Amino acid sequence: MTDHGRLDAPAIGQRLARIDELLERVEGTPGPTSDAAIEAVQALAEVYGEALARVRDLADPQFSGRLVDDELLGHLMVLHEIHPDPLEHRVVRALDNLRPAVRKHGGEMELTGISDGVASVRLTVKGCGSSAAPVEEAVREAVLAAAPELSAVRWEPAAEQPDAAFVPLDTVTRRAVASGGKT
Repeated sequence: MTDHGRLDAPAIGQRLARIDELLERVEGTPGPTSDAAIEAVQALAEVYGEALARVRDLADPQFSGRLVDDELLGHLMVLHEIHPDPLEHRVVRALDNLRPAVRKHGGEMELTGISDGVASVRLTVKGCGSSAAPVEEAVREAVLAAAPELSAVRWEPAAEQPDAAFVPLDTVTRRAVASGGKT
């Protein structure tokens, strides 16, 4: 918690985990009380989603952008299907924001598509395969944070590089023989 009674990111994460635990318990208990509790949570979520949509609708463009950029509010907008930015736009923006850090590691990336809740990303990183693992994890986290409705990130193979032309060493070091001359 922060000084003003507001929840910081770790506290929000703890609350969300606790909500999941409680809902699993309620869903696992059959009966009319359980059904009523689930219905109450769903109705409350719908009302809060409508309230958030109204705030978004009343906001000027600058404030609306700040709402969208807030991680929690952005996730809630996705949950309630009121996020103003399309899925692909949010994923591309996440990749663009991460691009300078990936380039520092000699890498490049591009979104190649989104299908069935999975974003396909082509990622190339110079160096050995193990050096790509932390970059892949950072890309995965950034994409899923920007688009929590996605279930995964799939890595597409790097574009094929044309094979370098092989030039035998002796052809480079051999001198042309002048007619009647020596090498």
